[in-house]
Amino acid sequence: MGASQQEHVQSHPKGIEDRLTGIPGIEAVHDRMADWRSDPAIAPRHAHVHAMMLGLRRLDTINAAYGAAAGDGALEEVAARIAHFAADELDGPWQLARAGGGRFLLVANEACSRERWQLVADQLADLIARPIAVPLGILRLSPRVALIRALTDESVESMLDRLGHALQQASEQQGERLAWADGEVTPPGRSSAQLEADLLVAIDRDEIEILFQPQFSLADDALTGAEALARWNHPELGRIGAGALFAIAERADHIGPLSRHIARKALWAACEWPGELRLSINVTPADLAFGSYVRQMLDLVRESGFPPRRLTLEVTEQALISDVALAAQTMAEFSAQGIRIALDDFGAGFCNFRYLKVLPMHYLKLDRSMIEGVASDKRDVAVLRAIVAMAAALDLQVIAEGIEDEGQRAVAAHEGCAYYQGFLRAQPMSAAMFAKLAAA
Repeated sequence: MGASQQEHVQSHPKGIEDRLTGIPGIEAVHDRMADWRSDPAIAPRHAHVHAMMLGLRRLDTINAAYGAAAGDGALEEVAARIAHFAADELDGPWQLARAGGGRFLLVANEACSRERWQLVADQLADLIARPIAVPLGILRLSPRVALIRALTDESVESMLDRLGHALQQASEQQGERLAWADGEVTPPGRSSAQLEADLLVAIDRDEIEILFQPQFSLADDALTGAEALARWNHPELGRIGAGALFAIAERADHIGPLSRHIARKALWAACEWPGELRLSINVTPADLAFGSYVRQMLDLVRESGFPPRRLTLEVTEQALISDVALAAQTMAEFSAQGIRIALDDFGAGFCNFRYLKVLPMHYLKLDRSMIEGVASDKRDVAVLRAIVAMAAALDLQVIAEGIEDEGQRAVAAHEGCAYYQGFLRAQPMSAAMFAKLAAA
């Protein structure tokens, strides 16, 4: 991983890691802030330091109802979700730490407006509130988040004090889950309704950018294609990541037009790619539920001239839950046209293995949580080996997502994964940059 890529992810701090969650304590934030202030390449951006403290309530109740193991598992899952979210959504360097109990601190050297930081926090709270499966049932957490834009040269202790007070206020207010440390619950700027209205015209204004995450063969490290990702370049709030973008689109009932716009731009860009490079496009639950989705997608493929045999549609388990029979029919129609199907984020939740039995799949795409520990943990390697063996028995190829170091790549290759993507080789890039990479 190059230096320019390394700064976008959490560093390996000097502090001691929390044994339960695997993330460091507050001392890591002290170290990280000191680095930002002393590094000439980062110091000019120090004025953009933002932070949020996320607190989980009712942990004692969870432990009493489901057992201490369930509470511990919930904390582990929350830590992983925050880290994955930060890696996907934040542009600048960041650091995650556990602040004790059910509290987590995320600091970022992120040049963004108050509105954008609140949008990031709101999306993260939505992610944490998604159900968490435990042995005795399903947990649904209700996180509270305190936000801050750090003052120039503000100490970590001062930030923690202000965030702690704001988090307490948010916890005491019914119906409020976000609070700014300066006392403002909602900063001035665009409301949710305004954001939804902005999105309705964003496509016409060409504010939705398509980035491409390169994918490589594990056999010879050759470039094999890319996954299309969407970013919204809002004229006032700046870059809005795919997670927040689709959450806004869902509220605005605009997922269909947004998905078609993304597919159209991605397909037209991919037509310029040389050789047999593949394009992967994500499919949402709303897409599968839309009666004309197959016809509209096939029309786009034909209009673009991109060969269907080089197209992969990535479907998550979440998209399959509501109607497996409809999903199977939809996938069969695509497969009949030579389009391949990948089950995305495999391992991120409790996968229903019936999907692998009844759905026409070609790839299993491993969630990054299945890869993170394979270079150092024998149990993680054993799980990976079992998944690859199962995939081989079902004639499925495995794509490893989130490869960030050579150790992970080597294990994934040794255990039989076919392809990989991740910051080890490349970050998401513009269509022009990918075209240069493909032509190299």
